[in-house]
Amino acid sequence: MDCARWSTSRSPFPTSRPGTASATASRRPTLATDGAAADGAGHPARNPRRFRRRLRTRIILSFLLLGTGLTALFAFLTDYSRQRVENQLVEDVLNSNIDEFARRFYVDPSRNPDLPVQQMRGRVVKREDFELLRVMEPDWYELPDGIHNITGRDENGEQFAYKLAVRKTPEEWFFLAYDMTQTLRGESQLKRALYVSILIFSALSLVIGWWSASRVMRPVTELAARLRAYRGSSQPRKLAPHFPEDEVGQLAEALDDYSERLTEVVQRDREFNADVSHELRTPLAVIKGAVELLLSRPELDERTRARLLRIQRAEQQCSDLIGSLLLLSRNERGQGRSDVARVAEQLLESHRAQLGGKPLELRMEGEPGLVVDAPEAALSVALGNLVGNAVKYTPQGEVLLRLLADAVEVVDTGPGLSEEDAARLFQRGYRGTHAGHSQGAGIGLSIVGRLCDLYGWDVSVRPRQDGEQGVVATLSFGGGRPPATAGGAG
Repeated sequence: MDCARWSTSRSPFPTSRPGTASATASRRPTLATDGAAADGAGHPARNPRRFRRRLRTRIILSFLLLGTGLTALFAFLTDYSRQRVENQLVEDVLNSNIDEFARRFYVDPSRNPDLPVQQMRGRVVKREDFELLRVMEPDWYELPDGIHNITGRDENGEQFAYKLAVRKTPEEWFFLAYDMTQTLRGESQLKRALYVSILIFSALSLVIGWWSASRVMRPVTELAARLRAYRGSSQPRKLAPHFPEDEVGQLAEALDDYSERLTEVVQRDREFNADVSHELRTPLAVIKGAVELLLSRPELDERTRARLLRIQRAEQQCSDLIGSLLLLSRNERGQGRSDVARVAEQLLESHRAQLGGKPLELRMEGEPGLVVDAPEAALSVALGNLVGNAVKYTPQGEVLLRLLADAVEVVDTGPGLSEEDAARLFQRGYRGTHAGHSQGAGIGLSIVGRLCDLYGWDVSVRPRQDGEQGVVATLSFGGGRPPATAGGAG
């Protein structure tokens, strides 16, 4: 910058106006601001928890944070190093030249000494002009010895900045200014370039992270897709041959091994259930034939006939239970349609014969005609467990079986239901608080729940809401559909 320009719009000795200039310490505060910005840029890396649900997102985020963090750190260090070196150089120049400036003044006090650097201007204020300096340049008047940063705006509204070296003696005050306006412009341009670089490298990191995540996660996605394609298959195909011998391939081999062992367990379970069902059906068939043969005799007395009818009902219940458990083990729906009213009446009649003088009335109300798409064996097991529990835990009163449009309610006058029982009643092996020393293993309602899942029904047990003591068990059919994996059974 030439001396003429200094003397017009950007003089280092402007006429001070209130609020237009400020004096700062030698270390500029903008460094602290830049440091704070750099710290703020690092905060997202400390709290990425909301993105941890998917591995792909975590990989992409890692690349993005790594690229942005490294670029921001590089930009911060570059700008910090440039400012530090520049400030040190300028301050060294000012410190070395102000002494020379004072020496030249004392050689010839009649004129202002010349300076070899065009960006520097000097001023000497003699003792008699100290008060004039207080009026014209109050900021300068208060400055102690040292180097200071001066910024502000001139009368044209344009920003200026310079460093001011101050040396004060009792007789003269020496001021040496170094123009920093062009330097600030260069600093602003450098910062813009660094910000653009951060954005570009962040976008590049995002693209690279996206591409890398896609490459890394592609085998895992393919493995998951193949597993979903095998859903419902009783003989899943091998997964390992479709993948290379890397970590995903090892995972596929482990899944193949687990699938083989699980298939073997399921196959053994099915074979066991089929063998048990076959072996139990044979004696039941013998019992059934013998009972029918005995019932055909006309000379039987009523007590013997009643006992034979009880044996016949027990044989039928065992056959229904075996058939339902076999279907449950295979996860298959049986074929057939059942009249709910007829099955309900059979169940009530069977339990009436077992009351043995217990003061309990069993009755049914509602309109018949409800037909469900399920075999009588499944319906008999599900509804029979609800009726059986009501009869077992009701010491006196009545058990009412109410037929609704698409459901059946079993209402009793028993001891009621606690909150714990209501929450755990359908868990396998759980016996209610009123079970006492009664027989049972706590699996009846568990079987009911599994049958409802298989046939798409709903079952619930709740306390009575009419002010009476007791429980209401509801078996709702509701046109439920079978699970997609259920197959037909012959």
